[in-house]
Amino acid sequence: MIYQTIDEANTAVVAKIVAGSPYLLDVVPAHTVISELGEGKKVLLHAGPPITFDNMVDPIQGACIGAVMFEEWTETREEARELLESGAVTLIPCHHVDAVGPMGGITSAHMPLLVVENKTDGNRAYCTMNEGIGAVLRFGANGDDVINRLRWMRDVLAPTLSKAIAIRGEMNINVLVAKCIAMGDEFHQRNIAGSLAFLKEVAPSIVKLTDVDQTAKEEVMQFLADTDQFFLNIMMAASKAVMDGARMIQEGTVVTAMCRNGYEFGIRIAGMGDQWFTGPVNTPKGLYFSGFSEADAAPDMGDSAITETYGVGGMAMIAAPAVTRFVGSGGFQDALQTSEDMTEITLDHNPNFPVPTWDFQGITIGIDARKVVETGILPVINTGIANKKAGLGQIGAGTVTPPIEAFEKAVLAYAEKLGFKG
Repeated sequence: MIYQTIDEANTAVVAKIVAGSPYLLDVVPAHTVISELGEGKKVLLHAGPPITFDNMVDPIQGACIGAVMFEEWTETREEARELLESGAVTLIPCHHVDAVGPMGGITSAHMPLLVVENKTDGNRAYCTMNEGIGAVLRFGANGDDVINRLRWMRDVLAPTLSKAIAIRGEMNINVLVAKCIAMGDEFHQRNIAGSLAFLKEVAPSIVKLTDVDQTAKEEVMQFLADTDQFFLNIMMAASKAVMDGARMIQEGTVVTAMCRNGYEFGIRIAGMGDQWFTGPVNTPKGLYFSGFSEADAAPDMGDSAITETYGVGGMAMIAAPAVTRFVGSGGFQDALQTSEDMTEITLDHNPNFPVPTWDFQGITIGIDARKVVETGILPVINTGIANKKAGLGQIGAGTVTPPIEAFEKAVLAYAEKLGFKG
């Protein structure tokens, strides 16, 4: 369909987002759904726009080394680094293969992926499962404990959840999001309600499994009970599925992806398809755990900003008053002001997800790159803060904004596409 104006095209994209209907279908090995990770291939997926190994920050390099060890491509970490530095491992952005990944986003062939389908448009998206807190791969840790946990997730957690979901049936993510946004989640920094709601949905089916031993079932239930951020990865896959469905319009200035790789921040807009528009990443601002400061922080990283693209996370700060102090934003009034500011750069409210603390207005929807450039107001992204050294994990939490250059480049490129000359 040809739209007569940019506003008309943007309205169509927003309607697609509202109509999106993501369902969790399964948990499967990555190589079974992403052909680029097929058997025998030395390929890793990473967060953010394209990047080479030498430009990766230390935590992402550390995560790459951990993935090589997990896949048993080398026997030592030193050999793994040499393999990566040689260029023998192909690096592909998660976004290029219908996937997203938190923090470093490093994903390899035998890691299990959550499978989410947008029933409205028939497209699917994938994301790894949340590892919990502490020394984890997404923050660059690659010790034996990290690799052993990943193998447990591959061998026990994933098959158990796959079987449980098969018994329960596919899971309507919109229903869970609507329920849990009323319970104080904003679905980036705070996912406590969502994670518990997911456990509530799968627990009865896990109990019923007759071909999984009792110890494994107890381990899985305990892991889900302990992992407050488990739902974040489900939300990321759901957001990716819906936003990829919306960008099928291929017209307009609605932002359809935001992501970062520790080196560059990249965005996509509907009218420019797969093209990335980038600028240098910022370092998050927020609160640090005892003993750490901004001097210890890694630059911004991760595909989790897909949630803000969808309208949750920092865009919906008002939904989660309990998280405002944790990310250093002050209190309720600051959260309210943040969400009010976000209405200046978005096109509408999503009626599917009313926010009780915002007089039941829906979350904001449709970041318009034109409005970002015109107002100078940047999307607010909630995020964890990683130590700049691999393996030391999360050292705080806060907010970060994209570089305005990315939006300026996107608007100029779309103007040129439409035939306007600067």
